[in-house]
Amino acid sequence: MSNLFPNNNNNFLPTSAKEMKQLGWSQADIIIFSGDAYIDHPAFAAAVIGRVLQSEGYKVAIVPQPNWQDDLRDFKKLGKPKLFFAVSAGNMDSMVNHYTAYKRLRSDDAYTPGGKAGYRPDYPSIVYTKILKALYPESFVLLGGIEASMRRFTHYDYWQNKLMPSFLIESGADALIYGQGEYPVIEFAKNFNSRKCIFEVPQLVYSTNSFKPNKETDIVLTSHEDCLKNKKAFAENFVKIETNSNLFKGKRLVQKYANQFIVANRSNPSLSTEQIDYIYDLPFQRVPHPRYNSKGNIPAYEMIRNSINIHRGCFGACSFCTISAHQGKFISSRSEKSILNEVQNIINTHGFSGHITDLGGPSANMYKMQGIDPAICENCKKPSCLYPKICNNLNTTHTELNNLYEKVARTKGVKKLSIGSGIRHDLAIYNYEKDNSKQIYLENLIINHTSGRLKVAPEHTSDHVLSLMRKPSYKLFEKLLSIFNSIINKKKLNFQLIPYFISSHPGCNINDMAKLAVITKQQGYRLEQTQDFTPTPCTLSTVIYYTGMNPYTGEKIKVAKSIDEKRAQNKYFYWYKPMNKPLIIKELKKLKLHDILSKIYG
Repeated sequence: MSNLFPNNNNNFLPTSAKEMKQLGWSQADIIIFSGDAYIDHPAFAAAVIGRVLQSEGYKVAIVPQPNWQDDLRDFKKLGKPKLFFAVSAGNMDSMVNHYTAYKRLRSDDAYTPGGKAGYRPDYPSIVYTKILKALYPESFVLLGGIEASMRRFTHYDYWQNKLMPSFLIESGADALIYGQGEYPVIEFAKNFNSRKCIFEVPQLVYSTNSFKPNKETDIVLTSHEDCLKNKKAFAENFVKIETNSNLFKGKRLVQKYANQFIVANRSNPSLSTEQIDYIYDLPFQRVPHPRYNSKGNIPAYEMIRNSINIHRGCFGACSFCTISAHQGKFISSRSEKSILNEVQNIINTHGFSGHITDLGGPSANMYKMQGIDPAICENCKKPSCLYPKICNNLNTTHTELNNLYEKVARTKGVKKLSIGSGIRHDLAIYNYEKDNSKQIYLENLIINHTSGRLKVAPEHTSDHVLSLMRKPSYKLFEKLLSIFNSIINKKKLNFQLIPYFISSHPGCNINDMAKLAVITKQQGYRLEQTQDFTPTPCTLSTVIYYTGMNPYTGEKIKVAKSIDEKRAQNKYFYWYKPMNKPLIIKELKKLKLHDILSKIYG
């Protein structure tokens, strides 16, 4: 990567007519509209898509966080592109970004300078697209990003408490790309530019007035109208979508909406090492655009500025998580060479203190993990390689990861390497007594690569709740806790193992939360890292929340739906706070849970 010149805008994708003029452009080929501030770093999707398209020879401009409430000058300032507009809500679903689990408006936005709220609308995918279509009705608008991707079919929206149609329909966009979009958008741009058919591009979603499904290549979903009438039909759709997304070679999905058909082409196979290296080796400046120099720090950037993503994908398939739905369950790992090159780029960045703050991914310890026999994986339909038990065909050795940690930590200029991503503790302790790589990994991780507080996510203590989450038994966390204590006692270290938990997940009740309070208190915890379940599109937990049933078994599941019910569960995390004590005592007495009451307050 070239040296950083923060005051030279020519090292960035242009964001204004002035910057385009400096480059000698009269018109951009592609203009990206993003709900996030423009940070030229591989952790930010708009920058990645922009750099990927730029590497293919296209003139790419970006309009970050356009003002949608004034005279729309931000939507007009670059004119119309030669090829198409690309629209993304940003790195997060806008509604998760804007609202808490209790539907309260957040007062900050981590993807905005100064952390200020109010710089993007609800559902930017819809708002931006409608504005562009009104201003430039003949121009093509392509949707992408996590918000549109997870909302490509009929989906439940927690904030409106109803089923909504595909965002392709809601926004009026011409097409949508779901999932990891780098290679599909390259193919789309090539076909669009050469006037070839764009409707065969992998991961492209489009609408058509007529469609005849092929039994060999297509899966037909229940129509949007029938989903509105029948929750079971919506649940069955989810099973088809999730099962198809976890196949090595998926099929095309089709859903009828009114007089149209929404067609989602099959997904690309997981990225090869060469493909993922190509993306991360692009000439990112690794800093925010100079337009923000006097506007305050961007919290999301400050958090990841010295971190490195080493793989994509996750085979955990937690019920409440969209990672496997977006990136797939097959792991795509970067080469050591690519990772070490990025380490060197960080070292050369002005102001680097010597601390690499993360070397991770969706889960920190899945690097280079894949099936021992690939043929078995190619025919597997299971969403998770870890639940209900770790697959016998999965190579779980941590040897490659141990070697990578060692090489990065030894690099001249690196004083400290921390692992900020969460680890899968079930993977780390699987076959622990026999697998020397796990013993080396945990000892090295705990002693050398944490800040003294290792964070993991057991999520709950109740086995029946954990089963609905597709998470392992809490007993595995207790085993990790035993290993952790053994290591720190041997080294005489005052370190902590910090667990993350979720309240009001479908299937969870007050009794479960009260028992969680007892167990964690007995283990010496006063919990800090907790959250209340937030239903988000395209997850199993959300489908259960909306329908009240497990879509795979038909079993009816009790769900805490009201804000009061959710708060009632959440307070058990904080049993030690004076304001919660009288409420908990009153509730446990009413439920006649006197034994639990005595164990909490004794």
